[in-house]
Amino acid sequence: MLLVVGSVSAQPQAPGVILSEARVATVADRVEALGTLRANESVTITATVTETLSAIHFNDGQRVEAGDILVEMTSREQHARLEEAKARLAEAEQQFERVKSLEATGSASASLLDERRRDLRATRAALAAIESQLADRLIKAPFDGVVGLRNISLGALVEPGDVITTLDDDRVMKLDFPVPSLFLPSLAPGLSIEAQAPALGDQAFEGEVASVSSRVDPVTRSVQVRALIENPERQLRPGLLMRVELLRDPREAVMVPEAAILQRGKDHTVLVVEEDAEGQMLAQRRPVQVGLRRPGEVEIVAGLSPGERVITHGADKARPGQPVQVRAVDDGSRPLSELIAQPAESTGDETERTP
Repeated sequence: MLLVVGSVSAQPQAPGVILSEARVATVADRVEALGTLRANESVTITATVTETLSAIHFNDGQRVEAGDILVEMTSREQHARLEEAKARLAEAEQQFERVKSLEATGSASASLLDERRRDLRATRAALAAIESQLADRLIKAPFDGVVGLRNISLGALVEPGDVITTLDDDRVMKLDFPVPSLFLPSLAPGLSIEAQAPALGDQAFEGEVASVSSRVDPVTRSVQVRALIENPERQLRPGLLMRVELLRDPREAVMVPEAAILQRGKDHTVLVVEEDAEGQMLAQRRPVQVGLRRPGEVEIVAGLSPGERVITHGADKARPGQPVQVRAVDDGSRPLSELIAQPAESTGDETERTP
C-alpha cells in the first residue's frame, strides 16, 4: 500500500519591530559659553567727608530698603550751626516783611526792600548749605538690597573713599558672557538662556538676553552678551561662574528618536511603517534630511511629517516593501527592555498542511 504525503507550504514570519511617532517639539541651536554673575545694581558704600562714626545701623548681610540709614557720623557742630541758621532765617523773614509793608506805604525806600530781600535769600542759602553738610554725615541705602561685610567700627575716623560696606540688589542678576561674533546676526534681546553654576550643583536657572554689546573684541572676535536671571530665592550671588547655553533660533521642529536614523555615508534614511490595502504593515525606506541633534533625538528638516511612524528597534531585520509585526509603539513611558519582551501580534499566514 502506497502512502502519499501532501506538500507543506509556509511563508517566513514577518520580523517584529518597535515604532515611534515623529512628533513636533520646540528646539533651538545651543551656543555654550562661560559667564560671570553681577548684581542688578551694585555699589560700594563710602564716606564723603572726614569724620568719626557715631552710630552704625546695619549688620553683616542684612537686607535694607532704599532710604534706610546705614551709618551716622559725628555732627554736633553742624546741628548747632543749623539752629543758628534757622534763627537767622526767622529774623531775616521778619525784617523783610516789615520793610515790605513800610515800602507799600512809602515809609521805606525800594532799595532798602531789595537789601532785605537779598539778606533773606542769603540766609536761606546758608541754611541749605548746613542741611547738605548734615546729609553728608548720614549715609543711606540708595536702593533695596543686601549689605555685605562691615569694614568699620563705631568711633572710627573715616575719610572720603574709605569702604564702609557694599550693597547689592540681588532680586535680578545680570549674567555677562562672550559669544563668538559668528553668531552675531542671530543675537537679539529676548533670546532664552539656561545656566548652571558648578557651586550650586545641577540646578538650572533660566533667563533671557537683555542686551548685546555694540562692540566686538578685536582680540577674541567675540561679542559680550548680558542676560537677566530672576533670583527670588537669593541663591545666586555676584561673582559666581556659570555655564551658559544660549538658545539661538528657536523653532518648531519634527523630532524622531536617534535610533530611527540609518546612515550610509552622508545619506540619512528612516524606515517608515505604513498599512497597505490588505491591512498589512509594510516598511518603506524614506530619505530624510537631519538637522539639530540632542541627547536621544534628531531633528528632521525634510522628508518626514508629524505623526508618521518610524522603526526604532528591529530595523536590521526589516526589509523595504516587506511586512513587519509591530510589537509596540514607544512613547517614552516604558523602558525599551519591556517593549522588546512584549509579544508581537501575528501578521503572517498560518502554515498549511495538505493530507
